[in-house]
Amino acid sequence: MAGTPAGNIAKVSTFTGSVVKSWARSASRPVDTVLYVPNGHVLVGGKFTSINGSGRNFYASLNPSTGRDDGYLNLSLSGTYVYPGAGPNYTQAYNQQLSPDGRHVLVEGVFTAVQGQSRQQIFMLNLDAHHGNLSAWNSSEFGQHCSDAHPFYVKGAAWSPDQATVYIATTGEHLSNWSGSFPLTGLCDVAAAFPAAQAGGLDPTWVNYTGCDSLYSAAADGSTVYVGGHERWADNPRGCNEPGPGAIPAPGMGAFTPDGSLLTKVNGTAGRYSRARGFGADDMLRTSAGLWIASDNFDDSVTCDGVTGHAGICFLPNS
Repeated sequence: MAGTPAGNIAKVSTFTGSVVKSWARSASRPVDTVLYVPNGHVLVGGKFTSINGSGRNFYASLNPSTGRDDGYLNLSLSGTYVYPGAGPNYTQAYNQQLSPDGRHVLVEGVFTAVQGQSRQQIFMLNLDAHHGNLSAWNSSEFGQHCSDAHPFYVKGAAWSPDQATVYIATTGEHLSNWSGSFPLTGLCDVAAAFPAAQAGGLDPTWVNYTGCDSLYSAAADGSTVYVGGHERWADNPRGCNEPGPGAIPAPGMGAFTPDGSLLTKVNGTAGRYSRARGFGADDMLRTSAGLWIASDNFDDSVTCDGVTGHAGICFLPNS
């Protein structure tokens, strides 16, 4: 019903479009991500320090019937990214992705400790029968800092359909201590792949550089890894805000094979699809029918795969 009070979170009926009044609806600060998981929990993340009557900070599990904290998560996220010149950043769970089998979740955000263990930028959660617990999955690469304007840089991730690989999409420009030499290193402004093995000390299996342009989202199917942002190039580890040797135009989105090879069209530009850059593609969803892309219309960016009139969202059906 119009005018129903709700503070940063609410449950809305898909049949009537009305707020479900029996469901708790009050978070102290913004909620950035909501995910229903098959074992019957609603996982929510954001900048909140209390939610629906619970003092749970930043990441919580809610009962899907009542909206109240159901006690399934007790991860105690804490910490921010502190290094010389770092811009403001605040503890939060920003984004999350459910594994194909429904038993694991990737979580991106601002934190330096999760469930008493060191983690930065991203962690993997195991959805056990009675509690969600931190996985051993981790890499020292996530402990490197990007430029001072981008303390939090792993903005999106995706699972391969066989759950063997985790793909990430990042912002960051370049490493905070970058000397100006090439090729670029680190995970700033890249698409990258990591083994999904639950172990520490993992190294990326491949990294592809945009050359200092941000990526915000990722999606994958069995043949293609998609990333979206406001990038201008791919295959560009030898350029920063300009195309270096070997760079390939990839405005707005890029597509890679699972082993990291950039898919290109006959004219040498990146494929399979393209979109107007704008600020960037904030989210992607791969379904059995095709690829959904959510973005903005900054700078009149209303073109998707060569078709105009797609401000905010477009759908690219399977070819």
